[in-house]
Amino acid sequence: MNMDLLLLQILNIIIGTIILAPILWFVGKALVGREKARFTDALWIMLLGQVVGGLFNFAFGSIFSGFIASVIAFIIQLLIWLGLIKHFFDTGWGTAFVIAIIAVIVAAIVFAILAMLLIGLGILTGLLW
Repeated sequence: MNMDLLLLQILNIIIGTIILAPILWFVGKALVGREKARFTDALWIMLLGQVVGGLFNFAFGSIFSGFIASVIAFIIQLLIWLGLIKHFFDTGWGTAFVIAIIAVIVAAIVFAILAMLLIGLGILTGLLW
């Protein structure tokens, strides 16, 4: 494996955890309460979800290829994430699904705002061009 790719993956895990864990925590806290949704739980969900999901995706992608394999890998990764939310936030599958959907929507909004700010500042455009 290329060391640059490994470093990029590790950086992706760290930045993803730092940015997405607070979003997941706020959404979880709003839906299941402060007692069940702790910030450390959100950190564990993000960290484990990215590491386990990434390892699974790498292993599954090495064995199979094609669109159907990608769909199956996505479904299994989704179940891993939902299982982690269900376990750490001590909730049911339905609530875990709602937490995941709302967290994805909020994250998309946050990333869009960040992208607009970075483009406005000229930072992102310099990186893209």
